[in-house]
Amino acid sequence: MNKNILLVIAAAIMLVPVACSAQATLEGKVVLPKTHVSPVVTERYEIVSKAGVLATNPPRAVVYLEGDFPAPATLPTKEVAQKDLAFLPPLLAIEVGTKVSFPNLDDTYHNIFSYSPAKRFDLGRYPPRENPAPFQIFDKPGLITLRCDIHEHMRGLILVLATPYFTVTDTAGNFRLTKLPAGHFVAKAWVDSRTTRSAPVDLKSGAVAHVDLP
Repeated sequence: MNKNILLVIAAAIMLVPVACSAQATLEGKVVLPKTHVSPVVTERYEIVSKAGVLATNPPRAVVYLEGDFPAPATLPTKEVAQKDLAFLPPLLAIEVGTKVSFPNLDDTYHNIFSYSPAKRFDLGRYPPRENPAPFQIFDKPGLITLRCDIHEHMRGLILVLATPYFTVTDTAGNFRLTKLPAGHFVAKAWVDSRTTRSAPVDLKSGAVAHVDLP
């Protein structure tokens, strides 16, 4: 092989880590609604409905970057299980086109369904320790409310986003998004079914931007 070609290949390989490290990072804090429940000991949340507003209890937010991004070639399959007569996780954020499975980890039957405009489906009743097929493909952005036809108290949420850049805050509202493209975008925070906050952000390669969503 030509010596010059080898030098070009070697230079390209050396530049790969630099290009990856040059991606932008966004961090900050979302001011979450106050809650009167006891402090969380484990990562167990539930979906509550008050005055028609659906949210996690204790509160958490989904932070995402809004913009015109290319669609990925493939997306990993996600999972919302039924465990101890509750959805796990109770709130799942996914990108448009993601497949989701609904395994039953309980010792009783479940029947998961949704009447949400962004996705209507009914899995029918299926027995304990079973993963019903086929997977559900969520191909429209929006909020999906999950319910069980057998256990009326069960609620779950799937937030379908038209962006690959999103994360769920911690219990204090802190978040960090990494491997972001440089440019001018809008950062949004989904807090509940009626509350989404936003703020403009300027992202620079290799830099950390900070934004709070009060």
